Amino acid sequence: MSASQDPTPRTVELLRTSTGRYTARNAEGAQVAFGQGEDLLSPVELLLAALAGCSAVAVDTATARSAEPSEFRVEASGRQIVDAQGGNRLEDLHLSFHLAFPDDAAGRKAAGMVGRLVALSHDKYCTVSRTVEHGAAVSHDVSVVRGADDTR
Repeated sequence: MSASQDPTPRTVELLRTSTGRYTARNAEGAQVAFGQGEDLLSPVELLLAALAGCSAVAVDTATARSAEPSEFRVEASGRQIVDAQGGNRLEDLHLSFHLAFPDDAAGRKAAGMVGRLVALSHDKYCTVSRTVEHGAAVSHDVSVVRGADDTR
C-alpha cells in the first residue's frame, strides 16, 4: 500500500437504457452513453478515450497556464487481439499528441513543456495508463432477482 493512498473509492454506475445501449454515471451525476450502435462509442473506444483523456488533462492543465492552444488533439490507438488463452484484449496501445500554440513567448513556453508533461503523465500521474500497464485484478459479484417477490 502507498503512504499517500486516497481512501475514497472511485465508482461509476452503469444502467442499461435499451439492448446494447448503456449510460455510465458518476456520483456527481455526470454521464456518458455508450454501447453498440452507429452513434455510440464502444467500451473499447471508451478505454482508449480514458487513456487519451487522462494524459490530456495533465498536459492541458499545465500548458494552459502559459498559453491557450490553437490545436489540442490526442489520438489513442491499439490493436484488439485474441490471446493464447482465447481472451480478447488490446495490445500496442499508443497515444499521439498533436498540439499547436501561438508563436510568441508564452506559446513557446507552453510548447516546450509538452514532451516533459507527456512523459510525467505516463510515468507518474495518469492513473488510467498506469493501471493498464501495471495490471489490476478485476473482481465481481452478482445479484440476480427472479420475479418481483424473490429477493435472492
